[in-house]
Amino acid sequence: MAENDEEDLRSWPETARLVEVTVDEASLGRDNAEVEHEREVAIFDLLEKNNFALEGHDGVGPYTLHLSLADNRLVFSVADTERAPLQHVMLSLSPFRRIVKDYFIICDSYYAAIKTQPASKIEAIDMGRRVLHDEGSHLLMERLRGKIAVDIATARRLFTLLCALHWKG
Repeated sequence: MAENDEEDLRSWPETARLVEVTVDEASLGRDNAEVEHEREVAIFDLLEKNNFALEGHDGVGPYTLHLSLADNRLVFSVADTERAPLQHVMLSLSPFRRIVKDYFIICDSYYAAIKTQPASKIEAIDMGRRVLHDEGSHLLMERLRGKIAVDIATARRLFTLLCALHWKG
């Protein structure tokens, strides 16, 4: 069994979750309707169900999360429910560049295809989109290891938000 699969089987305490997620508006690039929709859905889904815990932290959640960009880094500002800061985790965006670039290219193809292409073509593009999204999600889990623990579903939604921050229109 792969390490990421084992992470999904982990027993999560009820408090190991996010109760609020915000994205720094100043970090956002020019949105198009699809990117804005993806961001809104990712936040909604993330708050509905997530597994999130600070590694090596004595306290337990629930947590609030503010995502932003600073100096070519993705910043996870984790706080308690009273918004008292607990930890800032900064990840270099460099390891994500290729995946995000390819993901945006295939997303553009997908959005163009849904307007004119047959279902079989749309499904093929969507499968490629999902593969890239999974790759980015697993990379995010790997980069967070030792700092923040998340399951794959939570990592997928966080990767969507990383892409929303990375999108420059």
